[in-house]
Parts: sequence; C-alpha cells; structure tokens
Amino acid sequence: MEILRIGFIGAGGNTRLRHLPGFNKCEGVEPFAVCNRSLESSQKVAEEFGIRHAFADWQEIIDHPDVDAVCIGTWPNTHAQMTIAALEAGKHVLCEARMAANLVEAEAMLAASRVRPDLVSQLVPSPLTLNLDTRIITLLQESLIGKLQEVFVGHTFADYQHPEDPLPWRLDRRLSGVNALTLGILHEMLQRWIPGDLDVLQALAGIYTPTRIDDATGERIEVTLPESLDVLAQFVDGPRLTYHISGVDAGPPILEVRINGTKGSLRVDIAHQTLTFYGLDNEAGKLIEVPPEEKLGWRVEEDFIASIRNGMPVKLTNFDAGIRYMRFSQAVDETWSKFSVT
Repeated sequence: MEILRIGFIGAGGNTRLRHLPGFNKCEGVEPFAVCNRSLESSQKVAEEFGIRHAFADWQEIIDHPDVDAVCIGTWPNTHAQMTIAALEAGKHVLCEARMAANLVEAEAMLAASRVRPDLVSQLVPSPLTLNLDTRIITLLQESLIGKLQEVFVGHTFADYQHPEDPLPWRLDRRLSGVNALTLGILHEMLQRWIPGDLDVLQALAGIYTPTRIDDATGERIEVTLPESLDVLAQFVDGPRLTYHISGVDAGPPILEVRINGTKGSLRVDIAHQTLTFYGLDNEAGKLIEVPPEEKLGWRVEEDFIASIRNGMPVKLTNFDAGIRYMRFSQAVDETWSKFSVT
C-alpha cells in the first residue's frame, strides 16, 4: 500500500485531540509534517506525535513535494487562502470548520475544489450528533411527528459572563469572520436532518461587553461578534426555525433541539445524546433507542483517507454543504448587524 503523507497546518486542541490520533490509526498513513504558530511550537508537536518535519511557515507544507494531503486546523480567517493554495499545489484537503470567514471566501474554496475534482476536498463535520443523525433522519422521513411545523434550537452557557476575561477567538471577528457563537456548527447539524432553503426573517444580537483585552497585545479590542444571538428563519415550504444561543446564561447549560409537527414533537437532547418522542396524547414522552449500527461516531480521518484511496464520495462534510451553512451564517450576520443590542 502506497504511504499517504499528511501535512498539518495548525495544531490546536482539535488537531491534537482528534486528527493526529485519527490519522495515526489509519493504515498506510504517515503524519509527515507540521506547522504551528511558531517553529518552537511546531517542534514540540512533532516530538509529541513522532512527526518527521516541523516548519515555521505553512507555505512550506504546501510546497513540500512529499506531502500528499493537508489537514488545516487554523482559525476560519485563514481557511480559504490555505485551502486554495493546497488544491492548486495538487494536494487533498481536510479543512477544519467553520468553512471560511465569510461566504465570498467559502465560494472561492468551492470554485477551487471544482477546478480539481480529482482531489478530495472535505470539511471537518459538526460532531455533536454523529451518533444520532441516522435515527433522526429516518424518524423524520417516516413522518413520526407528522408534517413539520417548527424547529427550536437552544444552546446556553456562561463562557462570556465575565467582562474582564480576555477576548476569545469566537468573539474576534478578525479570526472568526461572520461565524457567530455556535450557530454554524448547529446549523450544519440541522441541515443534515431537514433539507431545503431558508430565509432569515430576523436576527438580534447582544454584545454586553463592548471591549475586551487582546492577550497578544494587551490592548482593549472592540467586540463585534455576539455574546448572545436570537434568529428567526423560515423554510421555503413553511416551517419556522428559531435559534437561541447565549454565552451569558449562568444557569445549567442547555444544548437541545425541539422539532414539532402535526402528530407530535421530537426532542433531541444533545448534551445527553437522547431522543424523546412526545405524541399528542403522551405527555410523559417515549425514549427512542438508537441501534448500535446507526451510531457512526467520529470517523473523519478514516473517511478522508477512504475518499482519497477508493474515491468514496465525501458526505461529512463536503464543500457544497459548507456553502449552505456559510450562506445562512452570512445572512444572519448581515441581519443582526442592523439591530444589535449593546
């Protein structure tokens, strides 16, 4: 078996936790080179994971003739430049989510991938419901809840309550672009279950700490991404979609989806990985078992290699799906920016 050599651009938490161990488990795959924020940090990662080459400049990964594929684990603001460069250099790409800083950059990535259909272009999928997706899709296709009427997605946590905490990357538009809070990762998940286009009707954002300290410079930076976000959207065929995402909720965290229809409601408790159906005459609800064979789990690196070796189509997640959630995130950003609450 020909050895596939992977170059890593960015070696943050997800790369070290998931991607490097995942590729190490794949037969005939070698984590070959890494470039992190500095040569010193690159060398530390290389030593920890047994990687042959450590670089200070990500372009060295792209230019290296022995690198077959690139795993991009940086912030969204660099994804387009690095992905396009890798594809133009003839290398397969696994790019961390969110796809890009904005829709224009995401569309440029998609265009570059279409120029090189012989190369695999894959985005890291939302991992939140990988063990639940197949069962949810089946239940909705079988009309368990009847005709879809409305969907509510709630995610609350307390990460941004303290105004003296430094500016995190999720609130830093320079790094995250239009990707607000966890909207993108939640919407990618949702669009697996419910197809169809959406119109954003309203979006309101709360920015309660106008400035935060930038750790890199010690200066106070204006916060221009939400600490709290509410979105009202509508599917083209009628059902309503509501998001409530808040990083300033001191209560117990919530991560759930409620899908309501004419025959009942399906509750997806993401935090506890459970599905409950509430029929019209069943207030107690019925816990739905998920067959073990449907619990697909995390297999991103394995699927990426299978696509390269066997031509297996990319499902989780291809660039077309990325464009869909980036289009939604762009529309939400443009809408809430007109009505932000400070």
